[in-house]
Amino acid sequence: MPATSAEDLIVARPHGLYCPPGDFYIDPWQPVDRAVITHAHSDHARWGHTHYLAAQPGAGVLLSRLPGIDLQTATYGERLDINGVTVSLHPAGHVLGSAQIRVEHRGRVWVASGDYKLDSDPTCAPFEPVRCDTFITESTFGLPIYRWEPPRTVFESIDSWWRHNASEGRASVLFCYSFGKAQHLLAGVDAGIGPIFCHGALEPINSAYRAEGVALPPVRLASEISAKDKTVFKQALIVAPPSAQGSAWLKRFGDYSDAFASGWMRLRGARRRRGVDRGFVLSDHADWPSLHTAIRETGAERVIVTHGQVEPMVRWLREQGLEAGAFATQYGDEALEDAANAAEAATPVASDPS
Repeated sequence: MPATSAEDLIVARPHGLYCPPGDFYIDPWQPVDRAVITHAHSDHARWGHTHYLAAQPGAGVLLSRLPGIDLQTATYGERLDINGVTVSLHPAGHVLGSAQIRVEHRGRVWVASGDYKLDSDPTCAPFEPVRCDTFITESTFGLPIYRWEPPRTVFESIDSWWRHNASEGRASVLFCYSFGKAQHLLAGVDAGIGPIFCHGALEPINSAYRAEGVALPPVRLASEISAKDKTVFKQALIVAPPSAQGSAWLKRFGDYSDAFASGWMRLRGARRRRGVDRGFVLSDHADWPSLHTAIRETGAERVIVTHGQVEPMVRWLREQGLEAGAFATQYGDEALEDAANAAEAATPVASDPS
């Protein structure tokens, strides 16, 4: 953990990242009075806070996951005063409504990135570099091995796999995380290849995206089709959360090929451990080169790494002559989102019951 001083705008506390002069937390993991939320993934947006502040585009998803919370929203770039601290939210490019939190007080500017990516994604606002003195960054994929192909190249591979399966009369089951990745995939595949079905856990989030004007192709719930009727699935793409893998739900599709879409598919053996036929490398996080680009474009002289590959990133930053350290946090990788999917699948509103 980096040395802190009374001049630090954000510090690590047992409840989460805390702004002392503003008396608020950013993505706290324990209940607090005032929480500023970067995005609605389950490791960043949790139950129990008295008051929530988040970017307006993500309100629908956040409320679908945490119904009934006291939520205040702000448009991107809108400046708010919280106890004399100027706070604004800026696009992070991670998922719908994801935001970097800019904090300004007495001439000092800090930015907490949350999770982010620089690659193009039609389902959310693109990453916006924000100049600051201190940048708090994620480092989920902070190793040189993590370098992504352009998204269009990945989608062409997915389409080719789906098209081949359809020509063989075989369903294509694509596992991915329900919030962000699923919508990115739906927006990127060629919907002309065949019908698209979704697991019930995805549809509430799809609806929140559509309500924000995000263009997604028409999809049907697999539960709408009789379990005995497998013909309709022979040319279909079925998008499902990881929690559906190995479940009885898959039996309805008859003969199928399965795949998993994640940045973790870059690792040798990841597809084998997942037990799927194909692995597609598609991530909603920045890869190694993009992390460097984002950090450089902030102009920050001090960088604090919060989660992921922390030590390699801190070491690399120091080699570049920057002041660098780390905050211990409870933010995780997409495995936490996998757990959230399992919880969603167990609830009547988000499950596919038949």
